[in-house]
Amino acid sequence: MQRFIVLRIGQGLIALFAVSIIVFSLTRLTGSPADVFLSVDATQEDYDRIAEQWGLNDPLYQQYLVFLFNVLRGDLGDSWRWPGHTAFELTIQRSIATLQLALFSLSVSTVIAVPIGVMAAVNKDRPIDWVGKVIALLGQSVPPFWMGLVLIWIFAVQLEWLPTSGRGSFKHIIMPAITMGWFQVAAVMRLMRSSMLDSLDTEYVKLARIKGLTERKVVWKHALKNAAITPLTYFGIIAASFLTGSVVVETVFAWPGIGSLAIEAVRSQDYTVIQAVVVLFAGVFIFASLVVDILYAYLDPRIRYQ
Repeated sequence: MQRFIVLRIGQGLIALFAVSIIVFSLTRLTGSPADVFLSVDATQEDYDRIAEQWGLNDPLYQQYLVFLFNVLRGDLGDSWRWPGHTAFELTIQRSIATLQLALFSLSVSTVIAVPIGVMAAVNKDRPIDWVGKVIALLGQSVPPFWMGLVLIWIFAVQLEWLPTSGRGSFKHIIMPAITMGWFQVAAVMRLMRSSMLDSLDTEYVKLARIKGLTERKVVWKHALKNAAITPLTYFGIIAASFLTGSVVVETVFAWPGIGSLAIEAVRSQDYTVIQAVVVLFAGVFIFASLVVDILYAYLDPRIRYQ
C-alpha cells in the first residue's frame, strides 16, 4: 500500500508539471497583457516599460523557468488585474466561497441520491423505482445554467423567498447549491441503483439472508458497503468537479468564488491568476483521485495494489 501511495503521488507531481507547461503556453497565446492595461494612445516606450517590468521580453523558456521556480517557493506572482494582491492570495480567498458551496452541494447530493438509489434497487420496477428513473432523467437532461435561471425566476422573482445573487446568509447558498447538486443527484442515484442491484444478487448477500439477518441489516450493512465501490469512484470526480466546475453556477448567481475569479482573470489576461487557478484545479483533481484510490483498498479487501 505504501509503495502504491508513493507511486501515485509521483504520478500526480508529473501531471502537475505537465499542466503547468500547458497552461503557461496557452496563456501566452492570448496576447500581451500590456494591451489590456495601456490605453489606445500609449506609446511604444510605454509598452517597452511594461514588458521590461513584467519580464515579457525574456524568452518563453526563461519566463517558464522563473514561473516554475517561484511556484516551488510558494510564490505564484502578483496579480496584474488586482494591484496589491498576489495570485495565491486571490485564489485562496475565492476558494473559501467555492469550497463552502461545493461542500453544501455535495452534502445535498449524497443525502438525496444514496437513499433513493438504494430504495430503487431494493424495490425494482415498483413506483419508487420509476420515481427514481424520472429524477435521473430530468437531472441529467436539464443544463445547470437553465436550472439556475428557473430557480431564480420562481423563488426569487415570483415568490420572493430567496435572494437572487451574492453571498451572505444561508438563504444565498440554497439555490446555487441545488443547481450544482441537481445533476450529481441523478448521476449518483443511477450508479447507486445499478451497483446495489449487482450487490443484492451476490452469494454473500443470499447467505446473510439464510442466516436470518434482518432485511434492513442485509441491505444497509452488507450490500451497501460493497455497492459503494462504484459510486465512490464518481464521488471523487464530483467532489473535484464541484470545486472546479462551478464557473457557470457562480456566474449565474454572482457567487464570489474561484470560478468567477477565473472568468475575470481570463477577460483581463491576468496570466499569474490564470496559472494559479488552473494549477489549483489540477491539484484538486489529482488529490481527489489519490484519496479515492486509497479508499478502494479499505472498502474492499479483495483489491490489492502491487
